[in-house]
Amino acid sequence: MAMAAGGAFLLRIEDIDTSRARPEWEDLIFEDLAWLGLSWEMPVLRQTDRMAAYDAALDALWARGLLYPCTCNRRDVLAAASAPNEGEPLVGPDGIVYPGTCRRDVSRGETRPEDVALRLNVKKALRLIGIDQLDVSVKGDATGTFPTFNELGFGPNGETGVQKMAPKRLLTQIGDVVIARRDMGTSYHLSVVIDDAFQYVSHVVRGSDLFAATEIHLLLQRLLNLPTPIYHHHALIRDDAGNRLAKRHDSKAIRAFREDGASPNDIRAMVNL
Repeated sequence: MAMAAGGAFLLRIEDIDTSRARPEWEDLIFEDLAWLGLSWEMPVLRQTDRMAAYDAALDALWARGLLYPCTCNRRDVLAAASAPNEGEPLVGPDGIVYPGTCRRDVSRGETRPEDVALRLNVKKALRLIGIDQLDVSVKGDATGTFPTFNELGFGPNGETGVQKMAPKRLLTQIGDVVIARRDMGTSYHLSVVIDDAFQYVSHVVRGSDLFAATEIHLLLQRLLNLPTPIYHHHALIRDDAGNRLAKRHDSKAIRAFREDGASPNDIRAMVNL
């Protein structure tokens, strides 16, 4: 896709979770992608080399009162979201939708803490970018004023074309996501938005499991005055049980498909590329 558009294919090592990053696994990424026939520009960007940029973005968001510290662990979030009369907890792209236990307005001049997670106050963020109609339907309004992104592929429900931000969905089905994790100093959402802009990325190609997260990225792009790339979400390779390839499911890796005799074209067909 990059070559057809006269562009460059970029590979990024997203290693902010250092507990799960290993040099040997990185080597396997290079080996598998080369087997698929891909080549990329060097040097490869590693997110662990970019912590200062993420820190600066956090400072900017904190100064505008858009972040608040959160001391809840996963068990706390589950207990609060599963409280009596609340029904089953909603699950969004970041896990269980946060019920707002620690949400508060940060005082002007308050120092940003570094030993706790930081969450984005989505309602306040939406108002800051000029969206006050927070009670609109999940399909958005009819004015065409909400931020949009262009989808060249397909979301999990066949979504394609221009996608409009839906404030109600952000508030109720996604919620106040973690922007900086306590043990990382950043998060996937913040890091990819910062790095996409830094690398002048025009098209983001990724799995359809990340489609729902795109509205989070769209909001951060508006807050940080960054451009919005074009997105292409593709199908996922799944095992016989229907699980996407993931270490937590003990799923087959690309290497296993290779050893079973699959060709690069077989892999491309699995993801509709």
